[in-house]
Amino acid sequence: MHYEGFIIRPPSEAGSILLQATVGCSHNKCAFCGAYKGERFKIKTDDIIFEDIAWAAKNCRRQDRFFLCDGDALVIPQARLLKILKEIREKLPWVTRVGTYANAKSIRMKTDAELLELREAGLAIAYMGLESGDDATLKAVRKYGDAKRMIEEGGRIRAAGIKLSITVLLGLGGRARSMEHARATGEVLSAIDPEYVGALALMLIPGTPLYADFEAGRFELPGPMEMLAELGAMISATCLTDGLFHANHASNYLPIRAALPRDKEKSLALIGKALEGKVALRPEWMRAL
Repeated sequence: MHYEGFIIRPPSEAGSILLQATVGCSHNKCAFCGAYKGERFKIKTDDIIFEDIAWAAKNCRRQDRFFLCDGDALVIPQARLLKILKEIREKLPWVTRVGTYANAKSIRMKTDAELLELREAGLAIAYMGLESGDDATLKAVRKYGDAKRMIEEGGRIRAAGIKLSITVLLGLGGRARSMEHARATGEVLSAIDPEYVGALALMLIPGTPLYADFEAGRFELPGPMEMLAELGAMISATCLTDGLFHANHASNYLPIRAALPRDKEKSLALIGKALEGKVALRPEWMRAL
């Protein structure tokens, strides 16, 4: 496989075949993200992509999931993306699911008919970084789009029959907008109604604009109990028809795995006990990105 730079994939794609179809992220302006800094976005040539698919066909016969890297493969022009999906289907017929990252910008570039085409061609799941449903927070961290745009584009993915996994970041609003961020995020998640939600706790990365704001005193990072309170407020404001809300990433202080709406009250009760000091939190040395 031809890999360049730093490869990122969702935790749930750990066992997947990872094809780097693009390098970097086409937006690459988020203040909290250091993944692709200094890396120029590009789409790899078809020759390299198809060579990697052929390699996977010979060497990855035990893996039945396929993930298109890097951070923005959905921006690949429709005709080329359909060719890639067709090649995967023909050369790796045992693959049951193809996934990719998607953001509001790249989804917006596709028409409803094109999203449906992608689903029919084998694109089964998209991972979307919402981060926050609070417009002030989204603007402050230089995320593309506002809450309205996120709801529209997330809804279009869902309408096309592509499963949607949304990532949100606890602590992203800082201490100043902690509860506004939590509640607004829950409201946006409810409006989109995805199959999966993954809540991570913000960990500041040296070299990013948000880290510089933190060092300069312009951004105050909420503490463990404040992030836990955010998580409770977020879950309380989130109404999913039939979705999984996970906060079990290594960055989180309290692992939560909840099927909503069934486990909502149980999860809120656990968070309440943790806030009262009756449940131990994950220590700092065990947290990781």
